[in-house]
Amino acid sequence: MNTKNPDFEEKELEGVYGSYRITLQDAIEVKYYRLALLTCGISLVAGLVQWLLLHSNWAVLWMIPLSISLGLALNWIHIYLEPLHRLLQALWLTGTIGIIWLSIKVGVTNLLPSLEVQPLLILVIGPFFAALTGVGFKEFFCFRRPEAIGLTLLIPMALIGHLSQFLNHSLTSGMLFTAALLLLILSIRKFGMDAASDIGDKSIFDYLAQRKSANAS
Repeated sequence: MNTKNPDFEEKELEGVYGSYRITLQDAIEVKYYRLALLTCGISLVAGLVQWLLLHSNWAVLWMIPLSISLGLALNWIHIYLEPLHRLLQALWLTGTIGIIWLSIKVGVTNLLPSLEVQPLLILVIGPFFAALTGVGFKEFFCFRRPEAIGLTLLIPMALIGHLSQFLNHSLTSGMLFTAALLLLILSIRKFGMDAASDIGDKSIFDYLAQRKSANAS
C-alpha cells in the first residue's frame, strides 16, 4: 500500500479521547472499503436480475464476486467493537463455506432452485447474509441513511419469511431485489462522503486498544 502522495494532506481531528490524524493509509482503506461495497451491490443486483428476470440458474456465479467483495469490505470496515467485527467476519466465512458445500452437494446450477423449493437450506447460507445485514446495520447506526435501514430489515425479513414459508415467492423475491437496489444506492452515495466519516473516531480505537493491552498484562 503506497502511503506517499504529495497531493494528500493529513487531517488532525479532535476525538472523544484526544486528537487523531486521518492518514493517507486511512483514506486508501476507505476507498477500498467503498469499492468492495459497490462490488457487493452490483453483484447482488446483477445476480438477482439474471435469476428472477432471465430465469438463469447460472446467476449463482455472481455469488463469487459477492462473497469476495463482502469479505474484503469486512476487512476494511471500521467498527469500534472488535468482537462485533470478528463476529461479522465469522458469519461471512461460515456462510461462504456453506455456499461452497451446498454447491458441491446439489450442483452449482441447482443451488438457487434448491433454495427455492427447500426453504430449510436457507439455514446453510444464512450466516453470509447475516454478515451483509450487519454491514447495513453499521451504516445505518453511523450515518442514519434510509437505504441502510431498508437493507438491514429487508434481507432478514425476506429470508426468514421464505424459511418459515410465511412469504410467497413473489414477496420474497421483491424484498430481496429491493434490498439489493438499496445496497447499490448506499454504496454509490458513500463516494460523496469525507473519508474521515468512514474511519470514525480513531481516539476511541486507540483507547480500546490500550484497555485491551492493559487487561492482558
